[in-house]
Amino acid sequence: MGVAYSVGEVDHLYTFFVQWSPEIIYSKPSRAADLLGVPPHVIGSLLSSSNSKKWEIVTVKQQKKRRPSICSSADSESEDLLPVLTDRSQILNEHHLEQLVSEIPARTQGYSWKLVYSTTQHGTSLTTLYRQMRESDRPVLMVIKDTDEQVFGAFSSEPFRVSKYCYGTGETFLYSFSPEFQIFRWSGENSYFVRGFMDSLQMGGGGGPFGLWLDSDLYHGSSYSCDTFCNRPLSLHHDFTVRDLEVWTFV
Repeated sequence: MGVAYSVGEVDHLYTFFVQWSPEIIYSKPSRAADLLGVPPHVIGSLLSSSNSKKWEIVTVKQQKKRRPSICSSADSESEDLLPVLTDRSQILNEHHLEQLVSEIPARTQGYSWKLVYSTTQHGTSLTTLYRQMRESDRPVLMVIKDTDEQVFGAFSSEPFRVSKYCYGTGETFLYSFSPEFQIFRWSGENSYFVRGFMDSLQMGGGGGPFGLWLDSDLYHGSSYSCDTFCNRPLSLHHDFTVRDLEVWTFV
């Protein structure tokens, strides 16, 4: 009979035990309850290992400061969980990064963040934003700071581009730090994730306004509740003015 452990990073824990004792059949993680069934003798084997003195138990708060890994040892250098930014951000600070890095899909974690578009560097043009992502096939993270000093944005499973139809997957989400950090993931109601036009960029929809909308100059934007993400408005006001906008990818 397995022991149920409540964990925050259940996928990492599951991967660890599978690699530690691959011959054991574990109960797969339940995302609804965040529980992982682990046979007791595996725990005993781990603790009684000749290398057990090298292991240490850390709290969830401590673990969030580290890079995700299969195992850690007390005598190895502890690495910061914060991603490596290859360029300087005019918007993101350590607080923003700590929150966002744990929410992006697992396939993007552990990579450096590369700035592919910035209004500071490239000017205010949606056409330029599309051009900067023309050769990329990686997910992107959009970060916006408006004139009310609010920070919010979106994660897109595909780079932004002009399209006849909506694109993206359920990995796509909206987020806001206004007034506190909150993620708005796919509701399952529809698949209106992203659609790009020459004169606007739209995210989320369904019978009404968009979850996030930007004009061709990346200057005026709006955010309303939408069926795709069941989000609240990302900014303090439905209509906002962009102060800075950045798009990051993962390399």
